Amino acid sequence: MDFELKTLDAAGAATEKCDVLVVLVTEGFRPGKDAVSQLVAAALAAGHLEAKPGKLLQAYRTEGVTAPRVILAGAGDGSGKKVQAAIHAAAGAVRSSGAKRMAILLPAGSGDDAVRAAVCGMAESSYVYIATKSKPEGRELKRVVVGVAQAGVHKAAFGRAKAAAVGIEFARELGNLPPNYATPTRLGEEAQKLAKAHGFRCEVMGPKEVAKIGMGSFMSVAKGSAEPLRFIVLRYEGAGKSDAPTVLVGKGITFDTGGVSIKPSAEMDEMKFDMGGAASVLGTFRALAELKPKMNIVGLIPSCENTLDGAAYKPGDVLTSLSGQTIEVLNTDAEGRLILCDALTYAERFKPRVVIDIATLTGACVVALGGVRSGLFATDDELAGQLIAAGEAALDPCWRLPLDDEYAEGLKTNFADVANVAGRAGGAVVAAKFLQRFTQAYPWAHLDIAGTAWKGGAAKSSTGRPVGLLLEYIWAQGAPAERKAPAAGKSRARAAAV
Repeated sequence: MDFELKTLDAAGAATEKCDVLVVLVTEGFRPGKDAVSQLVAAALAAGHLEAKPGKLLQAYRTEGVTAPRVILAGAGDGSGKKVQAAIHAAAGAVRSSGAKRMAILLPAGSGDDAVRAAVCGMAESSYVYIATKSKPEGRELKRVVVGVAQAGVHKAAFGRAKAAAVGIEFARELGNLPPNYATPTRLGEEAQKLAKAHGFRCEVMGPKEVAKIGMGSFMSVAKGSAEPLRFIVLRYEGAGKSDAPTVLVGKGITFDTGGVSIKPSAEMDEMKFDMGGAASVLGTFRALAELKPKMNIVGLIPSCENTLDGAAYKPGDVLTSLSGQTIEVLNTDAEGRLILCDALTYAERFKPRVVIDIATLTGACVVALGGVRSGLFATDDELAGQLIAAGEAALDPCWRLPLDDEYAEGLKTNFADVANVAGRAGGAVVAAKFLQRFTQAYPWAHLDIAGTAWKGGAAKSSTGRPVGLLLEYIWAQGAPAERKAPAAGKSRARAAAV
């Protein structure tokens, strides 16, 4: 979908050539003398339209308006969140209508947040999965004009929004692919395509290379599958070699049966989404090609299936990780932390400024936060604050959870340095405490996206989260000379919940 930013007022929107004109109406609407303003004023006066987000009123062949179809959409106070809700409602009203060109008139005085919400909200609402359908249908909308009072003022924000939309859709498409399509091999190929098309550096390692490195924990998870593992290293170099990179680590379990500790069959098909962390890293890199920030970014993706045959790892096994720490396996369905720990150790060789891992890690995080906010854990207060701010700005929010040392007590075992699970209580925190053992060399944050990476039920689909959050964080760091990297030892480990 193509987006265009254009200087438009209500009078200009009335003459805009499009199939559908969407007019966002705020609580403080002041009518002019043009046809669009008069339509809105009449609808409000008659009580047929409310400025409440989600409320719509449609008109056809309005006198003085070029667009054959007009949708008036309530946008509350005009903030990004309210604009997003309005856009979702309007997009739903025109879905499958055959409209190919749309114009969106944002309220006067709209900020960058509203522009971002309009672009990303429309891209999200218009997305249709067609990759494995015999008769692809449903992607009619081709072009969207976003009208604002002064286009030049919002040019930078509009560019970031378009990049985010591209990256989020890329991640969604990968996440939605069936597990027999989105194999570890396929993820490696997608990374190589990105690198070739956009000038990234890419290395894709297979079982022999990973064995040589010594990633014993990662390798053990992959043993039960006929699909060979892949360890993907992507490098975006937008700054000098001396500039320490930000490292993104994405969990890439392309299908999770639970292994020997097998999952219930109900909804097991949704375990194709267990590579949501990997998809978000690849989606972020796709967006970096558009943004071109003056930073160095490294993407690490350990990818395999967690299935079972005679060679599969089992409860009671003791694994030796890349760090040298030994791990007793008490549950093979806690496999994400076993592949991530080796990737987190591998990240040390880049001498990173920060490391952020992204993983559909625990059902406990879903219980705690549902599908609204991703769980955030961090060993550095400044990094945590930056990620929280980025999530709010991107309408991709997270919530900080604690890392008190007491939560790690249950990981003690008589047979190894650490067990891979403890009891049910505080499961998301315990999983983070396990990962924290492998992150002592750098400031670290962990995003548990088990509740936000996809939607179930009738709306079953990958969401592409938290690509928006990650991009906003990266952009906010600015040029290398203007950044302030979190101090490695500052406010580590016992951060309280925010």
